[in-house]
Amino acid sequence: MQVPPASGAATASMVFGILGVLGGWCLFGLPCVLAVILGHVGLHETRKGTRSGRGMAVAGLVLGYVFVGPMIVFTIMLFFGAAVGAVTPTPTSTP
Repeated sequence: MQVPPASGAATASMVFGILGVLGGWCLFGLPCVLAVILGHVGLHETRKGTRSGRGMAVAGLVLGYVFVGPMIVFTIMLFFGAAVGAVTPTPTSTP
């Protein structure tokens, strides 16, 4: 029995999931978002059994979803905090 070729999207999902875990904080969660998107594509490709790599797609999805939520919150807090800091007047002392 011949093993079907692996899904490229599933492999890429797992790779981006690992990159998101290792360096996602520096990249604002972009690898995690890619891991989620490609993980869903990989699941779709492996559903009928013509491609292998379903486990890699699931691993990429899990890693992506675990880290994409906190990264979205962190990014919003970072930009919201910068915007509030730019708008908030600084108190001045009067002599």
